[in-house]
Amino acid sequence: MRLPILLAALACLAPALASAADRPNILLVVADDLGYSDLGAFGGEIETPNLDRLAASGLQLTSMYAAPTCSPTRAMLMSGTDNHLAGLGTMGEAIQPFQRGKPGYEGYLNQQAHSIAELLRDGGYRTSMVGKWHLGLTPEQGPDKRGFERSFTLLEGGGVHYKPKPGSTAKIEQITYRENGQPVELPEDFYSTDFYTDKLLAYLKEGEGSGKPFFAYAAYTSPHWPLQAPDAYRDKYRGRYDGGYDAVRLARIERMKKSGLLPADFQSAAPLPATPQLPAWDGLDEAQKRVEARKMEIYAAMVDNLDHNIGRLLDYLRQSGQLDNTLVVFMSDNGAAGERHEIFYPAAPGTDNRLENLGKRGSQIDYGLRWAEVSAAPLRLFKGTTAEGGISVPAIIRLPANLHRQGLERAVARVDDLAPTFLALAGLSDPGDSYKGQPKHPITGRSMLPMLEGQGRAEPVMAGELFGSRYFREGNLKLLGLVPWSLPGQPQPPLRWQLFDLSQDRAEQHDLAASQPQTLERLQRAWQDYARQVGVVAPPSAAKAP
Repeated sequence: MRLPILLAALACLAPALASAADRPNILLVVADDLGYSDLGAFGGEIETPNLDRLAASGLQLTSMYAAPTCSPTRAMLMSGTDNHLAGLGTMGEAIQPFQRGKPGYEGYLNQQAHSIAELLRDGGYRTSMVGKWHLGLTPEQGPDKRGFERSFTLLEGGGVHYKPKPGSTAKIEQITYRENGQPVELPEDFYSTDFYTDKLLAYLKEGEGSGKPFFAYAAYTSPHWPLQAPDAYRDKYRGRYDGGYDAVRLARIERMKKSGLLPADFQSAAPLPATPQLPAWDGLDEAQKRVEARKMEIYAAMVDNLDHNIGRLLDYLRQSGQLDNTLVVFMSDNGAAGERHEIFYPAAPGTDNRLENLGKRGSQIDYGLRWAEVSAAPLRLFKGTTAEGGISVPAIIRLPANLHRQGLERAVARVDDLAPTFLALAGLSDPGDSYKGQPKHPITGRSMLPMLEGQGRAEPVMAGELFGSRYFREGNLKLLGLVPWSLPGQPQPPLRWQLFDLSQDRAEQHDLAASQPQTLERLQRAWQDYARQVGVVAPPSAAKAP
Protein backbone atom coordinates (compact mmCIF):
# COMPACT_ATOMS: atom_id res chain seq x y z
CA MET A 1 0.00 0.00 0.00
CA ARG A 2 1.38 3.39 -0.97
CA LEU A 3 1.85 5.90 1.87
CA PRO A 4 -0.90 8.44 0.95
CA ILE A 5 -3.48 5.62 0.85
CA LEU A 6 -2.13 4.18 4.09
CA LEU A 7 -2.28 7.54 5.87
CA ALA A 8 -5.81 8.19 4.64
CA ALA A 9 -6.88 4.80 5.94
CA LEU A 10 -5.19 5.38 9.26
CA ALA A 11 -6.87 8.77 9.65
CA CYS A 12 -10.28 7.20 9.16
CA LEU A 13 -9.57 4.27 11.46
CA ALA A 14 -7.65 6.09 14.21
CA PRO A 15 -10.22 5.41 16.98
CA ALA A 16 -10.45 1.74 16.06
CA LEU A 17 -6.68 1.45 15.99
CA ALA A 18 -6.24 2.82 19.51
CA SER A 19 -5.71 -0.68 20.90
CA ALA A 20 -4.53 -2.52 17.80
CA ALA A 21 -1.39 -4.60 18.32
CA ASP A 22 -0.23 -4.45 14.70
CA ARG A 23 0.66 -0.77 14.73
CA PRO A 24 4.41 -0.20 14.55
CA ASN A 25 6.58 0.07 17.62
CA ILE A 26 8.70 3.19 17.96
CA LEU A 27 12.26 3.13 19.31
CA LEU A 28 13.82 6.57 19.70
CA VAL A 29 17.54 6.66 20.55
CA VAL A 30 19.26 9.95 21.34
CA ALA A 31 22.99 10.37 21.87
CA ASP A 32 24.29 13.29 23.91
CA ASP A 33 26.77 15.72 22.27
CA LEU A 34 27.71 13.33 19.46
CA GLY A 35 29.26 15.22 16.57
CA TYR A 36 28.20 15.13 12.92
CA SER A 37 31.13 13.01 11.69
CA ASP A 38 31.81 10.74 14.68
CA LEU A 39 30.03 7.62 13.39
CA GLY A 40 31.63 5.39 10.80
CA ALA A 41 28.63 5.87 8.51
CA PHE A 42 29.25 9.63 8.65
CA GLY A 43 32.99 9.45 7.94
CA GLY A 44 34.35 8.80 11.40
CA GLU A 45 37.16 6.43 12.37
CA ILE A 46 35.39 5.29 15.57
CA GLU A 47 34.12 1.71 15.30
CA THR A 48 30.31 1.87 15.22
CA PRO A 49 29.25 -1.31 13.37
CA ASN A 50 25.70 -1.45 14.73
CA LEU A 51 24.81 2.11 13.78
CA ASP A 52 26.62 1.70 10.46
CA ARG A 53 24.47 -1.37 9.69
CA LEU A 54 21.37 0.53 10.76
CA ALA A 55 22.29 3.30 8.32
CA ALA A 56 22.93 0.81 5.54
CA SER A 57 19.56 -0.88 6.07
CA GLY A 58 17.62 2.36 6.50
CA LEU A 59 17.83 6.04 5.75
CA GLN A 60 20.85 8.15 6.61
CA LEU A 61 19.65 11.72 7.11
CA THR A 62 22.28 14.24 6.08
CA SER A 63 20.23 17.35 6.95
CA MET A 64 18.65 16.68 10.34
CA TYR A 65 18.57 19.63 12.73
CA ALA A 66 18.25 20.11 16.47
CA ALA A 67 18.52 23.03 18.87
CA PRO A 68 22.03 24.26 19.79
CA THR A 69 21.96 22.48 23.18
CA CYS A 70 20.35 19.54 24.91
CA SER A 71 17.27 20.60 26.91
CA PRO A 72 15.84 22.91 24.18
CA THR A 73 16.17 19.99 21.75
CA ARG A 74 14.48 17.63 24.19
CA ALA A 75 11.64 20.09 24.68
CA MET A 76 11.02 20.16 20.92
CA LEU A 77 11.38 16.40 20.67
CA MET A 78 8.84 15.78 23.41
CA SER A 79 6.30 18.46 22.42
CA GLY A 80 6.63 18.79 18.67
CA THR A 81 6.76 22.57 18.97
CA ASP A 82 9.27 25.36 19.38
CA ASN A 83 11.30 25.22 22.58
CA HIS A 84 10.46 28.87 23.38
CA LEU A 85 6.81 27.86 23.67
CA ALA A 86 7.45 24.57 25.44
CA GLY A 87 9.29 26.08 28.42
CA LEU A 88 12.94 25.84 27.40
CA GLY A 89 13.49 29.19 25.70
CA THR A 90 16.88 28.72 27.25
CA MET A 91 18.37 25.96 29.36
CA GLY A 92 17.01 25.94 32.90
CA GLU A 93 20.54 26.31 34.25
CA ALA A 94 21.13 29.37 32.06
CA ILE A 95 18.01 31.49 32.64
CA GLN A 96 19.08 35.12 32.88
CA PRO A 97 17.49 37.75 35.14
CA PHE A 98 15.82 39.44 32.16
CA GLN A 99 14.20 36.10 31.21
CA ARG A 100 12.91 35.02 34.61
CA GLY A 101 9.15 34.80 34.87
CA LYS A 102 8.61 35.19 31.14
CA PRO A 103 6.34 32.70 29.32
CA GLY A 104 8.34 29.94 27.70
CA TYR A 105 11.28 30.40 30.08
CA GLU A 106 10.04 28.19 32.90
CA GLY A 107 13.12 25.95 32.65
CA TYR A 108 11.06 22.76 32.35
CA LEU A 109 8.57 21.22 29.92
CA ASN A 110 5.59 23.39 30.73
CA GLN A 111 1.95 22.38 30.96
CA GLN A 112 1.11 24.26 27.77
CA ALA A 113 3.30 21.80 25.84
CA HIS A 114 2.03 18.50 24.52
CA SER A 115 3.95 15.36 25.44
CA ILE A 116 4.31 12.75 22.72
CA ALA A 117 4.56 10.11 25.46
CA GLU A 118 1.15 11.15 26.83
CA LEU A 119 -0.40 11.16 23.37
CA LEU A 120 0.96 7.74 22.47
CA ARG A 121 0.11 6.25 25.88
CA ASP A 122 -3.45 7.50 25.64
CA GLY A 123 -3.56 6.19 22.08
CA GLY A 124 -2.82 2.63 23.12
CA TYR A 125 0.99 2.46 23.33
CA ARG A 126 2.98 1.27 26.28
CA THR A 127 5.60 3.90 27.03
CA SER A 128 9.03 3.72 28.64
CA MET A 129 12.21 5.74 28.78
CA VAL A 130 15.70 5.54 30.21
CA GLY A 131 18.48 8.07 30.52
CA LYS A 132 18.59 11.83 30.54
CA TRP A 133 15.34 13.71 31.15
CA HIS A 134 16.59 17.33 31.60
CA LEU A 135 13.05 18.69 31.31
CA GLY A 136 12.32 19.37 34.98
CA LEU A 137 13.66 18.53 38.42
CA THR A 138 10.62 18.51 40.69
CA PRO A 139 8.36 15.49 41.25
CA GLU A 140 5.51 17.00 39.24
CA GLN A 141 7.85 17.69 36.30
CA GLY A 142 9.28 14.19 35.87
CA PRO A 143 8.78 11.75 32.98
CA ASP A 144 6.31 9.72 35.02
CA LYS A 145 4.03 12.79 35.03
CA ARG A 146 4.34 13.34 31.28
CA GLY A 147 3.20 10.01 29.93
CA PHE A 148 5.96 7.48 30.59
CA GLU A 149 4.58 4.42 32.35
CA ARG A 150 8.07 3.10 33.08
CA SER A 151 11.15 5.28 33.46
CA PHE A 152 14.64 5.26 34.88
CA THR A 153 16.10 8.70 34.47
CA LEU A 154 18.81 11.16 35.32
CA LEU A 155 16.95 14.41 35.97
CA GLU A 156 19.87 16.79 35.46
CA GLY A 157 21.72 17.60 32.26
CA GLY A 158 24.84 15.59 33.05
CA GLY A 159 27.14 14.11 35.64
CA VAL A 160 29.48 11.23 36.31
CA HIS A 161 28.81 8.06 34.33
CA TYR A 162 29.71 5.87 37.30
CA LYS A 163 27.90 5.65 40.63
CA PRO A 164 28.51 8.95 42.47
CA LYS A 165 30.85 8.61 45.43
CA PRO A 166 29.03 8.86 48.78
CA GLY A 167 29.73 12.19 50.46
CA SER A 168 31.43 13.71 47.43
CA THR A 169 31.29 17.50 47.31
CA ALA A 170 31.93 17.61 43.54
CA LYS A 171 29.10 19.33 41.70
CA ILE A 172 29.55 16.76 38.95
CA GLU A 173 28.41 14.06 41.39
CA GLN A 174 25.38 15.93 42.74
CA ILE A 175 22.90 14.24 40.44
CA THR A 176 19.45 12.74 40.82
CA TYR A 177 18.21 9.37 39.57
CA ARG A 178 14.56 8.35 39.70
CA GLU A 179 12.74 5.18 38.72
CA ASN A 180 9.05 5.76 38.05
CA GLY A 181 9.36 9.00 40.01
CA GLN A 182 10.90 7.41 43.10
CA PRO A 183 14.47 7.67 44.47
CA VAL A 184 16.63 4.71 43.56
CA GLU A 185 19.94 3.26 44.75
CA LEU A 186 22.48 2.59 42.01
CA PRO A 187 24.46 -0.66 41.93
CA GLU A 188 28.19 -0.46 42.61
CA ASP A 189 29.07 -1.47 39.05
CA PHE A 190 26.83 1.21 37.51
CA TYR A 191 27.97 2.66 34.18
CA SER A 192 25.36 4.86 32.56
CA THR A 193 25.14 3.48 29.02
CA ASP A 194 25.24 -0.18 30.07
CA PHE A 195 22.72 0.27 32.88
CA TYR A 196 20.24 2.30 30.83
CA THR A 197 20.24 -0.46 28.22
CA ASP A 198 19.68 -3.15 30.86
CA LYS A 199 16.70 -1.20 32.19
CA LEU A 200 15.10 -0.54 28.84
CA LEU A 201 15.44 -4.16 27.81
CA ALA A 202 13.75 -5.17 31.07
CA TYR A 203 10.89 -2.74 30.43
CA LEU A 204 10.40 -4.00 26.89
CA LYS A 205 10.39 -7.63 27.98
CA GLU A 206 7.88 -6.89 30.75
CA GLY A 207 5.41 -5.60 28.18
CA GLU A 208 5.72 -8.38 25.63
CA GLY A 209 2.38 -9.96 26.52
CA SER A 210 0.41 -6.71 26.69
CA GLY A 211 -0.91 -6.77 23.13
CA LYS A 212 0.16 -3.14 22.75
CA PRO A 213 2.87 -1.60 20.59
CA PHE A 214 5.61 0.25 22.43
CA PHE A 215 7.15 3.70 22.40
CA ALA A 216 10.62 3.41 23.94
CA TYR A 217 12.94 6.37 24.40
CA ALA A 218 16.63 5.68 25.09
CA ALA A 219 18.14 9.03 26.07
CA TYR A 220 21.77 8.10 26.54
CA THR A 221 24.17 10.49 28.27
CA SER A 222 27.14 9.25 26.26
CA PRO A 223 29.43 10.77 25.02
CA HIS A 224 28.56 13.85 27.14
CA TRP A 225 31.20 15.18 29.50
CA PRO A 226 32.82 13.99 31.75
CA LEU A 227 34.71 11.60 29.49
CA GLN A 228 34.56 8.25 31.26
CA ALA A 229 34.62 4.83 29.63
CA PRO A 230 34.37 1.23 30.89
CA ASP A 231 37.57 -0.72 31.43
CA ALA A 232 36.98 -2.98 28.42
CA TYR A 233 36.86 -0.01 26.03
CA ARG A 234 39.19 2.57 27.53
CA ASP A 235 42.41 1.47 25.83
CA LYS A 236 40.96 0.29 22.53
CA TYR A 237 41.92 3.48 20.69
CA ARG A 238 45.42 4.02 22.09
CA GLY A 239 47.58 5.74 19.50
CA ARG A 240 44.69 6.36 17.11
CA TYR A 241 44.78 10.14 17.63
CA ASP A 242 48.51 10.78 17.94
CA GLY A 243 48.49 12.53 14.56
CA GLY A 244 46.48 15.42 15.97
CA TYR A 245 43.39 17.42 15.18
CA ASP A 246 43.95 18.28 11.52
CA ALA A 247 44.98 14.77 10.48
CA VAL A 248 41.82 13.22 11.92
CA ARG A 249 39.53 15.98 10.65
CA LEU A 250 40.86 15.88 7.10
CA ALA A 251 40.70 12.08 7.00
CA ARG A 252 37.04 12.22 8.00
CA ILE A 253 36.24 14.75 5.31
CA GLU A 254 38.01 12.65 2.69
CA ARG A 255 36.00 9.55 3.68
CA MET A 256 32.79 11.58 3.48
CA LYS A 257 33.67 12.65 -0.04
CA LYS A 258 34.51 9.10 -1.11
CA SER A 259 31.22 7.76 0.29
CA GLY A 260 29.13 10.42 -1.43
CA LEU A 261 28.08 12.18 1.74
CA LEU A 262 29.90 15.27 0.45
CA PRO A 263 30.55 16.39 -3.11
CA ALA A 264 34.16 16.11 -4.21
CA ASP A 265 34.55 19.88 -4.33
CA PHE A 266 33.00 20.55 -0.90
CA GLN A 267 34.77 23.40 0.88
CA SER A 268 34.86 22.47 4.56
CA ALA A 269 34.84 24.85 7.48
CA ALA A 270 38.27 25.93 8.65
CA PRO A 271 39.26 25.56 12.32
CA LEU A 272 39.29 28.67 14.47
CA PRO A 273 42.57 30.59 14.28
CA ALA A 274 45.28 29.45 16.66
CA THR A 275 45.88 31.61 19.72
CA PRO A 276 47.94 31.12 22.88
CA GLN A 277 44.73 30.12 24.66
CA LEU A 278 43.63 27.89 21.77
CA PRO A 279 46.75 26.42 20.19
CA ALA A 280 46.81 24.25 17.10
CA TRP A 281 48.34 20.77 17.38
CA ASP A 282 51.82 21.94 16.40
CA GLY A 283 51.64 24.54 19.17
CA LEU A 284 51.48 21.85 21.87
CA ASP A 285 54.45 20.27 23.57
CA GLU A 286 54.78 16.49 23.72
CA ALA A 287 53.18 16.18 27.16
CA GLN A 288 50.21 18.25 26.05
CA LYS A 289 49.83 16.15 22.91
CA ARG A 290 49.71 12.96 24.99
CA VAL A 291 46.90 14.41 27.14
CA GLU A 292 44.97 15.70 24.14
CA ALA A 293 45.25 12.41 22.26
CA ARG A 294 44.17 10.51 25.39
CA LYS A 295 41.04 12.63 25.73
CA MET A 296 39.94 11.74 22.22
CA GLU A 297 40.77 8.08 22.80
CA ILE A 298 38.36 8.04 25.74
CA TYR A 299 35.70 9.91 23.79
CA ALA A 300 35.98 7.31 21.01
CA ALA A 301 35.71 4.52 23.59
CA MET A 302 32.46 6.04 24.88
CA VAL A 303 30.99 6.19 21.38
CA ASP A 304 32.11 2.60 20.70
CA ASN A 305 30.41 1.43 23.90
CA LEU A 306 27.29 3.41 22.99
CA ASP A 307 27.16 1.63 19.64
CA HIS A 308 27.51 -1.73 21.38
CA ASN A 309 24.53 -0.98 23.61
CA ILE A 310 22.38 0.22 20.74
CA GLY A 311 23.28 -3.08 19.12
CA ARG A 312 21.87 -4.87 22.17
CA LEU A 313 18.53 -3.11 21.66
CA LEU A 314 18.47 -3.96 17.97
CA ASP A 315 19.43 -7.58 18.70
CA TYR A 316 16.52 -7.87 21.12
CA LEU A 317 14.09 -6.54 18.51
CA ARG A 318 15.50 -8.85 15.86
CA GLN A 319 15.51 -11.97 18.03
CA SER A 320 12.00 -11.29 19.36
CA GLY A 321 10.64 -10.81 15.84
CA GLN A 322 9.73 -7.16 16.39
CA LEU A 323 12.33 -5.33 14.31
CA ASP A 324 10.37 -5.36 11.06
CA ASN A 325 7.41 -3.75 12.82
CA THR A 326 9.47 -1.04 14.52
CA LEU A 327 10.36 2.49 13.51
CA VAL A 328 13.92 3.06 14.77
CA VAL A 329 15.13 6.65 15.03
CA PHE A 330 18.66 7.56 16.06
CA MET A 331 20.05 11.09 16.38
CA SER A 332 22.27 13.33 18.47
CA ASP A 333 20.72 16.09 20.55
CA ASN A 334 23.03 18.86 19.26
CA GLY A 335 26.43 19.39 17.69
CA ALA A 336 29.78 18.45 19.17
CA ALA A 337 30.53 19.96 22.59
CA GLY A 338 33.34 22.50 22.67
CA GLU A 339 32.54 24.10 26.02
CA ARG A 340 34.89 24.01 29.01
CA HIS A 341 32.89 22.49 31.84
CA GLU A 342 35.61 23.08 34.43
CA ILE A 343 34.61 26.77 34.39
CA PHE A 344 31.19 25.87 35.79
CA TYR A 345 32.12 22.63 37.55
CA PRO A 346 35.44 23.28 39.30
CA ALA A 347 37.34 20.18 40.32
CA ALA A 348 36.56 19.14 43.88
CA PRO A 349 38.95 17.48 46.34
CA GLY A 350 39.61 13.95 45.16
CA THR A 351 39.47 14.74 41.44
CA ASP A 352 42.23 12.78 39.72
CA ASN A 353 43.08 14.09 36.25
CA ARG A 354 46.51 12.51 35.99
CA LEU A 355 47.15 11.09 32.53
CA GLU A 356 46.99 7.51 33.78
CA ASN A 357 43.58 8.08 35.41
CA LEU A 358 41.82 9.90 32.57
CA GLY A 359 38.52 8.22 31.74
CA LYS A 360 38.36 6.38 35.07
CA ARG A 361 36.44 7.11 38.25
CA GLY A 362 37.49 10.42 39.72
CA SER A 363 38.55 12.03 36.45
CA GLN A 364 36.72 15.08 35.14
CA ILE A 365 37.64 16.13 31.62
CA ASP A 366 36.20 17.48 28.38
CA TYR A 367 37.83 16.72 25.06
CA GLY A 368 38.06 20.42 24.25
CA LEU A 369 37.17 22.78 21.49
CA ARG A 370 39.74 21.50 18.99
CA TRP A 371 38.41 17.95 19.09
CA ALA A 372 34.87 19.35 18.91
CA GLU A 373 35.87 20.97 15.61
CA VAL A 374 36.94 17.50 14.45
CA SER A 375 33.64 15.93 15.54
CA ALA A 376 31.70 18.71 13.78
CA ALA A 377 33.61 18.30 10.50
CA PRO A 378 32.98 19.41 7.83
CA LEU A 379 30.71 22.03 9.42
CA ARG A 380 31.36 25.31 11.18
CA LEU A 381 31.57 25.70 14.97
CA PHE A 382 29.87 23.48 17.54
CA LYS A 383 27.27 23.06 20.29
CA GLY A 384 25.81 26.24 21.75
CA THR A 385 25.83 28.10 18.43
CA THR A 386 23.30 28.38 15.62
CA ALA A 387 26.01 27.70 13.04
CA GLU A 388 25.66 24.42 11.14
CA GLY A 389 28.12 22.65 13.43
CA GLY A 390 25.91 23.49 16.41
CA ILE A 391 22.53 22.40 15.05
CA SER A 392 23.23 19.81 12.32
CA VAL A 393 23.25 16.31 13.80
CA PRO A 394 23.84 12.76 12.58
CA ALA A 395 20.55 10.89 12.20
CA ILE A 396 19.43 7.47 11.00
CA ILE A 397 15.90 6.15 10.52
CA ARG A 398 14.92 2.56 9.83
CA LEU A 399 11.32 2.30 8.68
CA PRO A 400 9.01 -0.62 9.38
CA ALA A 401 9.11 -3.30 6.69
CA ASN A 402 5.87 -2.19 5.02
CA LEU A 403 7.35 1.26 4.40
CA HIS A 404 10.91 0.13 3.84
CA ARG A 405 13.30 2.46 2.04
CA GLN A 406 17.06 2.93 2.33
CA GLY A 407 19.85 5.22 1.20
CA LEU A 408 20.88 8.82 1.72
CA GLU A 409 18.07 11.26 2.53
CA ARG A 410 19.14 14.85 1.94
CA ALA A 411 15.81 16.59 2.61
CA VAL A 412 15.75 18.92 5.62
CA ALA A 413 13.98 17.96 8.85
CA ARG A 414 14.17 19.04 12.47
CA VAL A 415 13.67 17.40 15.83
CA ASP A 416 10.18 18.91 16.32
CA ASP A 417 9.08 16.95 13.23
CA LEU A 418 9.43 13.66 15.11
CA ALA A 419 6.32 13.98 17.31
CA PRO A 420 3.90 14.47 14.38
CA THR A 421 5.70 11.68 12.51
CA PHE A 422 5.09 9.30 15.41
CA LEU A 423 1.43 10.31 15.60
CA ALA A 424 0.92 9.79 11.87
CA LEU A 425 2.59 6.39 11.97
CA ALA A 426 0.46 5.39 14.98
CA GLY A 427 -2.74 6.50 13.27
CA LEU A 428 -3.46 9.10 15.94
CA SER A 429 -4.95 12.51 15.27
CA ASP A 430 -3.14 15.79 15.85
CA PRO A 431 -4.48 17.02 19.22
CA GLY A 432 -4.54 20.67 18.13
CA ASP A 433 -4.52 23.49 20.68
CA SER A 434 -6.05 21.61 23.61
CA TYR A 435 -5.86 18.22 25.26
CA LYS A 436 -8.23 16.81 27.86
CA GLY A 437 -9.66 20.26 28.43
CA GLN A 438 -6.30 21.98 28.88
CA PRO A 439 -5.06 24.61 26.42
CA LYS A 440 -1.89 23.57 24.62
CA HIS A 441 0.52 25.04 22.11
CA PRO A 442 -0.22 23.31 18.80
CA ILE A 443 2.31 20.93 17.34
CA THR A 444 4.18 22.98 14.77
CA GLY A 445 6.54 20.31 13.42
CA ARG A 446 5.59 18.53 10.21
CA SER A 447 5.28 14.78 9.72
CA MET A 448 8.31 13.34 7.99
CA LEU A 449 6.54 10.25 6.67
CA PRO A 450 6.06 11.48 3.08
CA MET A 451 9.71 12.48 2.99
CA LEU A 452 10.82 9.16 4.45
CA GLU A 453 8.88 7.28 1.79
CA GLY A 454 10.66 9.25 -0.91
CA GLN A 455 8.00 11.74 -1.94
CA GLY A 456 10.23 14.72 -1.22
CA ARG A 457 9.48 17.66 1.01
CA ALA A 458 8.63 21.31 0.65
CA GLU A 459 11.57 23.66 1.03
CA PRO A 460 12.18 24.28 4.72
CA VAL A 461 11.21 27.38 6.62
CA MET A 462 12.53 27.19 10.16
CA ALA A 463 14.05 29.42 12.78
CA GLY A 464 15.63 29.28 16.19
CA GLU A 465 17.49 31.14 18.91
CA LEU A 466 19.59 30.34 21.93
CA PHE A 467 21.93 32.44 24.10
CA GLY A 468 21.29 35.41 21.80
CA SER A 469 22.39 33.66 18.61
CA ARG A 470 19.66 33.13 16.06
CA TYR A 471 18.95 31.81 12.58
CA PHE A 472 16.19 31.83 9.98
CA ARG A 473 16.20 29.36 7.10
CA GLU A 474 14.08 29.78 3.98
CA GLY A 475 14.79 27.08 1.44
CA ASN A 476 18.55 27.02 1.06
CA LEU A 477 19.04 30.57 2.33
CA LYS A 478 20.16 30.82 5.93
CA LEU A 479 20.23 34.05 7.88
CA LEU A 480 22.68 33.65 10.74
CA GLY A 481 22.84 36.12 13.62
CA LEU A 482 25.72 34.63 15.51
CA VAL A 483 26.98 35.91 18.83
CA PRO A 484 30.68 35.52 18.02
CA TRP A 485 32.60 32.93 19.96
CA SER A 486 35.06 34.34 22.46
CA LEU A 487 37.42 32.92 25.04
CA PRO A 488 36.36 33.15 28.70
CA GLY A 489 37.28 36.53 30.15
CA GLN A 490 37.34 38.27 26.79
CA PRO A 491 34.79 40.99 25.89
CA GLN A 492 31.76 39.63 24.07
CA PRO A 493 31.71 40.93 20.48
CA PRO A 494 28.37 42.24 19.18
CA LEU A 495 26.03 40.06 17.17
CA ARG A 496 26.71 40.10 13.44
CA TRP A 497 24.26 39.10 10.72
CA GLN A 498 25.43 36.85 7.90
CA LEU A 499 23.71 35.23 4.92
CA PHE A 500 24.59 31.88 3.36
CA ASP A 501 23.34 29.70 0.52
CA LEU A 502 23.51 26.24 2.08
CA SER A 503 23.00 24.49 -1.25
CA GLN A 504 26.44 25.78 -2.27
CA ASP A 505 28.02 26.56 1.08
CA ARG A 506 26.84 24.41 3.95
CA ALA A 507 30.09 25.06 5.77
CA GLU A 508 29.15 28.77 5.92
CA GLN A 509 32.36 30.09 4.42
CA HIS A 510 31.00 32.72 1.98
CA ASP A 511 28.90 35.48 3.52
CA LEU A 512 26.39 36.94 1.01
CA ALA A 513 25.12 39.72 3.30
CA ALA A 514 26.93 42.53 1.49
CA SER A 515 25.99 41.32 -2.00
CA GLN A 516 22.31 40.61 -1.21
CA PRO A 517 21.21 43.41 1.15
CA GLN A 518 17.52 43.16 0.24
CA THR A 519 17.43 39.43 0.98
CA LEU A 520 19.27 40.05 4.22
CA GLU A 521 16.74 42.67 5.30
CA ARG A 522 13.76 40.51 4.30
CA LEU A 523 14.99 37.54 6.30
CA GLN A 524 15.78 39.75 9.28
CA ARG A 525 12.15 40.87 9.27
CA ALA A 526 11.07 37.24 9.00
CA TRP A 527 13.21 36.36 12.01
CA GLN A 528 11.64 39.19 14.01
CA ASP A 529 8.17 37.86 13.11
CA TYR A 530 9.22 34.43 14.33
CA ALA A 531 10.66 35.87 17.55
CA ARG A 532 7.37 37.65 18.31
CA GLN A 533 5.32 34.53 17.55
CA VAL A 534 7.24 32.27 19.93
CA GLY A 535 8.14 34.88 22.54
CA VAL A 536 11.93 35.05 22.26
CA VAL A 537 13.28 37.14 25.14
CA ALA A 538 16.54 38.53 23.81
CA PRO A 539 19.34 40.00 25.92
CA PRO A 540 18.87 43.75 26.43
CA SER A 541 21.99 44.44 24.38
CA ALA A 542 20.48 42.54 21.45
CA ALA A 543 16.89 43.70 21.81
CA LYS A 544 17.34 46.51 19.30
CA ALA A 545 19.10 44.34 16.73
CA PRO A 546 17.07 43.91 13.53
